[in-house]
Amino acid sequence: MQSSRSNSKITLLRMAESAVMLALATALSIFSFELPFGGSITPLSMLPIVLIAYRYRIGWGLGVGAAHGLIQMILGAKNLSYGTSAIAVIAIILFDYIIAFAVLGLAGGFREKFKNNQSLELAAGTALGCVLRYICHVLTGVTIWGVWAPEGQSVLYYSLTYNATYMVPETLSVVLVAFILALILDFRTPTVGPLKRA
Repeated sequence: MQSSRSNSKITLLRMAESAVMLALATALSIFSFELPFGGSITPLSMLPIVLIAYRYRIGWGLGVGAAHGLIQMILGAKNLSYGTSAIAVIAIILFDYIIAFAVLGLAGGFREKFKNNQSLELAAGTALGCVLRYICHVLTGVTIWGVWAPEGQSVLYYSLTYNATYMVPETLSVVLVAFILALILDFRTPTVGPLKRA
């Protein structure tokens, strides 16, 4: 009975923490800097998702990332109107939102992989999640948004460069801040606290 009550408490704590981090990620995504040709740079909106993924590992991180993707889809619902067919709309939903943000959950994949070096683990996982998100956006750029490519320019080149304009600065800033935070705080303990040095 005690074990069941303890497990329920842990699950509730995990859900509450995830809800707070989802809310924070959403708030940060709203305060974004819009780029002239589309796309936007946010103040570390991916960071709360990668921290949850690192704390609770890949399975939980994928779920929280997908939930964040759904919220982003609702906030950016007007983008769905650009889909020229049902298949295009489905591709936008999956690869610009749900899968694109779910892959941030893979940030938990490097936990306990670098001899207890939390900073390196978190930075590597964050970089992986961000690169995979970039690939998702490039895919929709090639298949859906390629019609916006300037005349005479390769659709792939257009998608790679367009998506890099916001994903590169986002990735670098999130990886750097995640690395620094992991030097100060221990994200592996049940409650986040100061990192104890060996």
